[in-house]
Amino acid sequence: MNVLVINGPNLNLLGKRPKEHYGTKTLDDINALMKNAAKGSAIILDFYQSNYEGDIVTKIQEAVLGKYDAIIINPAAYTHTSVAIHDALEMFKGEKIEVHLSHVDEREDFRKVNFVRSVCTATFAGKLEGSYVDAVEYLKAKL
Repeated sequence: MNVLVINGPNLNLLGKRPKEHYGTKTLDDINALMKNAAKGSAIILDFYQSNYEGDIVTKIQEAVLGKYDAIIINPAAYTHTSVAIHDALEMFKGEKIEVHLSHVDEREDFRKVNFVRSVCTATFAGKLEGSYVDAVEYLKAKL
């Protein structure tokens, strides 16, 4: 199973962001935890991070065209603003897992708007890096 892992804006600065919401792990740390969780399974992870909405949409379109079987996505701030990411995810027919480090639904009012959840098959949030590991475990259970 080829899995595209997409991380949105500012997640390249994990480890420097407010620890109460984002923890202490870097994005490289989280990617390593995901690789470890996938070890011994048929899951192959391909990691991508961008601060640009259009680049994220283009990467999702690669998955739509058949390169990937599943997407794990943390759209970060684009969760609350991007109809374009929603529409690209909607076209993808494989598993789509939304992840967030924090409990976005319990934070500021503007974060309660979520453009991606309705087109995802599962959501894991509020467990810091554990949200990402849970997404991998979810896919392993689907194999």
